[in-house]
Amino acid sequence: MDKDLSRVALTPAAARLIRRLREAHGPLMFHQSGGCCDGSSPMCYPYGEFRTGASDVLLASLAVEGVPEPIGFWMSADQFERWRHTHLTVDVVAGRGSGFSLEAPEGVRFLVRSRLLTDAEAGAFERG
Repeated sequence: MDKDLSRVALTPAAARLIRRLREAHGPLMFHQSGGCCDGSSPMCYPYGEFRTGASDVLLASLAVEGVPEPIGFWMSADQFERWRHTHLTVDVVAGRGSGFSLEAPEGVRFLVRSRLLTDAEAGAFERG
């Protein structure tokens, strides 16, 4: 599989916010649970604060310029089964999201924009 191929990307605005959050909180991670309301938004936590396990899938280890370590993006396995044919782009919009996600005090929230994988991308992920 192409080493540059990823199921998750970041907008420039999301990358800027991640750099600020990393400076303030140390290493970070994302988890998207698939719950209702804010639970369907990607939540940003200090690395290791959200415990992942067999019911979670690591979709990407995101390289962010200016951040020394990759940012893991996890999704609950049952949600991944419904979203496995999509590419996700993490973006930032104005407004308050969940109080549990690190960006909440910033007056913005992360959200995911999705598109279907191309046939080439889908094939590459299936070959793994």
